Amino acid sequence: MQFGVFTVGDVTEDPTTGRTVSEAERIKAMVAIALKAEEVGLDVFAQGEHHNPPFVPSSPTTQLGFIAAKTSKLILSTATTLITTNDPVKIAEDYAMLQHLSDGRVDLMMGRGNTGPVYPWFGQDIRNGIALAVENYALLRRLWREDVVDWEGKFRTPLQGFTSTPRPLDGVPPFVWHGSIRSPEIAEQAAYYGDGFFHNNIFWPVTHTKRMIELYRTRFEHYGHGAADQAIVGVGGQVFMRKNSQDAVREFRPYFDNAPVYGHGPSLEDFSRETPLTVGSPQQVIERTLSFREHFGDYQRQLFLMDHAGLPLKTVLEQLDILGSEVVPVLRKEFAAKRPAHVPDAPTHASLKAAAERAHDLETIEEPSV
Repeated sequence: MQFGVFTVGDVTEDPTTGRTVSEAERIKAMVAIALKAEEVGLDVFAQGEHHNPPFVPSSPTTQLGFIAAKTSKLILSTATTLITTNDPVKIAEDYAMLQHLSDGRVDLMMGRGNTGPVYPWFGQDIRNGIALAVENYALLRRLWREDVVDWEGKFRTPLQGFTSTPRPLDGVPPFVWHGSIRSPEIAEQAAYYGDGFFHNNIFWPVTHTKRMIELYRTRFEHYGHGAADQAIVGVGGQVFMRKNSQDAVREFRPYFDNAPVYGHGPSLEDFSRETPLTVGSPQQVIERTLSFREHFGDYQRQLFLMDHAGLPLKTVLEQLDILGSEVVPVLRKEFAAKRPAHVPDAPTHASLKAAAERAHDLETIEEPSV
């Protein structure tokens, strides 16, 4: 099972000091968080894609390429790649390039984002959101899997004899997760292709997240990719920890109360009860995270949001130290002990390459002799 962190890259005032970091500081803080994630033994760093204030990660592959040069083990991913408003040709080429630079340490999460105005900014209509996600991803898959593509669709100019470059590393495209909070069509899309499904459940009650994951698992089996419990599932979470839970609540409360998404709404206590947000001791985070398995089944990736709402970098790095030293080792052991042997691990470039080689060997064996 993979554990990691994701960031949305918000530039938010620290409510305890009144200071707002510059965009440059925030971008470099995200790099520092990724490096710390590898240092403390986490598996994945993922960043979002936004094209509006107060967010800064408008060019994920630029930043992930920089991080790739400074790390050696960390899987680099996205918390959303906007499949609706990005050109699939550019996605194909950018992430193949990142594959080569990182020696295969890359996957990505397709999504539609949560900012409606982004559609006209990139020449699209939000009313076509689902249709764009379906058509653009179908093209992206062909660009990665076919050396020469002839294609015509509804939302971009046709392609004739087109080859996307560079080709995927070792002929193996990056693994794709489809992220969705509320759209069953996206769960269906992930199941149809046998891709991963990621539910960023930080703002939703567990009952809703469970329904979406169950839909994906059922349809994954329907399309013949394996049993429902072999589907590739990832979930999000948000935590803030101190040795004593009272200290954690006291320190995090002003950040929660003024957060750009859920601030000035429900109380910290109500929100923690209704969503996976866990503010408390490391043991409370362990127990809450282990409980996800009861609702979602065995899953492959757990990502935590650690740097939201103006938390200073020093505090975030402290949180990562706690996560890496006290929480994740226990989670790895407990999840592994309960996982049946037939449930697959999270896909990596190495495992996908090995599977492709086995498939090729089988095809060679089955070919009739001349």
